[in-house]
Amino acid sequence: MIQRRAFITLLGTAATWPLAARAQQPERMRRVGALMAFSESNPEHRSLIDTFMQGLTRLGWVDGRNVQIDVRWAGGDVGRMRAFAKQLAEQQPDVILAGTTPVTAALQRETRTIPIVFVIVSDPVGAGFVAGLPRPGGNITGFTNEPVTAGKWLGMLKEIAPRVKRAAIMFNPDTAPGSGAYFRGPFETAARSLAVEPIVVRIRSDAEIEAELASLGREQAGLITMPDAFMAVHQTTVISAAARNNVPAIGADLPNFAKEGGLLSYGASFPDIFRRAAPYVDRILRGANPADLPVQAPTKYELVINLKTAKALGLTVPDKLLALADEVID
Repeated sequence: MIQRRAFITLLGTAATWPLAARAQQPERMRRVGALMAFSESNPEHRSLIDTFMQGLTRLGWVDGRNVQIDVRWAGGDVGRMRAFAKQLAEQQPDVILAGTTPVTAALQRETRTIPIVFVIVSDPVGAGFVAGLPRPGGNITGFTNEPVTAGKWLGMLKEIAPRVKRAAIMFNPDTAPGSGAYFRGPFETAARSLAVEPIVVRIRSDAEIEAELASLGREQAGLITMPDAFMAVHQTTVISAAARNNVPAIGADLPNFAKEGGLLSYGASFPDIFRRAAPYVDRILRGANPADLPVQAPTKYELVINLKTAKALGLTVPDKLLALADEVID
């Protein structure tokens, strides 16, 4: 009897081993890729990924514990974007965060199955990333950086520099939305309504930025930088060249343009967009289909004005514009 009881006890204990073992097994490591068009050497650019990762942590995803996050930086170079997109797709992560239009396009060429959440994309329907904003319909969804219009930026430029009769919009056609066409048309229309001669400036290097700004200075023209990953990476060159050539310059959708010495910046809050992307990645990791997650527009915008730069250019910022500013730099 004792031996039989011992056998039953042993059998019962053995039956519980698989359950106990399963309970003690660590949860499966999930994988998240992130491809950024920006520069890793820029602290403000790195802070965007930090904001995204902090959002994931608050939702229970800790890098190295239950999720592995692989971040690649393209530095505004289309060739690097395509190479990194291929590498990430080959690794088959559970979801990829895509920063900007050219990065999303590069990833779309590599995969139509891996879920992609984009950030800072101006025209996802026009670019062919999604079928529609409410129902994307494929493996891609995300967050736009619109609807700020070229007319809004040009109107602000005229308010601060009313004597400007010519204004340029500068972009790299390799990285700008629609090769520049998405913003160029509205910019030219707004220029005509404001009695400003529009100038279209295409650049692909720092040397070209320097040369074009020297020309704009001689023409006493103003400048708007198009929302463009290349312009974000090379904004320091734009700011310094604009200052040397006495060109009033607005950084469209470049949040740190005015903080680094540009005249003014206005656009969607990038930190807020990256913060809002984390819950979408969380939902996909937990089984949601990107086809059913609507593309979302910005909910927060930032206007930053640099009074020091305005004074150096001999300009007076209107009080009503100052009253609208989220930050004024003296």
